[in-house]
Amino acid sequence: MSTSAPGGTDTPMVHAIEGFLATCRVERGLADNTLVAYHRDLSDLRAFLAARRVHAPADVRPGDLADWMVDLTDRGLAASTRARHRVAMRRLFAWLVAEAILQEDPARLVDAPRTRRSLPVVLSEPQVDALLAAPDRSTPLGLRDAAMLELLYATGLRVSELVGLREDQVHDGYVIVRGKGGKERLVPYGDRARRALRRWRDERTDSDDLRRPVFPARGGRPMSRQNFWQRIRHYALAAGVRGKVSPHVLRHAFATHLLTHGADLRAVQAMLGHADVSTTEIYTHVANERLRQLHAAHHPRGADPAAGDGGGPDA
Repeated sequence: MSTSAPGGTDTPMVHAIEGFLATCRVERGLADNTLVAYHRDLSDLRAFLAARRVHAPADVRPGDLADWMVDLTDRGLAASTRARHRVAMRRLFAWLVAEAILQEDPARLVDAPRTRRSLPVVLSEPQVDALLAAPDRSTPLGLRDAAMLELLYATGLRVSELVGLREDQVHDGYVIVRGKGGKERLVPYGDRARRALRRWRDERTDSDDLRRPVFPARGGRPMSRQNFWQRIRHYALAAGVRGKVSPHVLRHAFATHLLTHGADLRAVQAMLGHADVSTTEIYTHVANERLRQLHAAHHPRGADPAAGDGGGPDA
């Protein structure tokens, strides 16, 4: 993954970016997709600075970086994309300071572009109950799918983590998964998922190999993500759950329902495998909005038809 400038030009900025990416790859264990994004965004920054004849980190000024952010806006990049560029920039210059290559961080005061994050679609608890009850547990296929759905809702695993689970990763009351960037985490699950797993594992007669997939498709191979997407959509239709229902929607439900019932944000972050708590915070907004709706629907004075008229005198 080279950041060399056009024409093979070798500059201090090129070396700085390559050193930063190498650190991210080796020491921080960032996912390949993240490294590709960092490479792309920082190459764009290097080209912008080179056009200004700025070829060394020591020559970069805060105004250069602020102008780059303006240039990204002028090119029509979405706010979320501009925010991603800024993260790569901030982390590059923070690394340069930490490595004593720079004394001052020119990116420290560059404002973030405003971005409005859309709230994820979250199923209600009755909708989740209906979905999890949809598989026919009198059949081996239904037992497998019921165990998958129960475990997904109980743990909030990513779909790739769920379908890739091996027997040696599943323990009594918790699973050990390796998520993005190869980071390992322990995620607990409760009694309903435990019972569903036990019934499915008792049904199996194919092998005792601890490396075998927990949820195989035909032929004993691990189930594909696309296959499980189809299964969950099938059960959503059977349960009468409308709208776009996917494995990720159950992950959203896992996080939001935990927070609605008082779970600690940092604990939810750890279970989801989020590197940054700001990614998890989106679920607090969903949970707060759900609580507001519940209050309006069920509190005796939650939805006053006369609200907003300036009201009468306070009691």
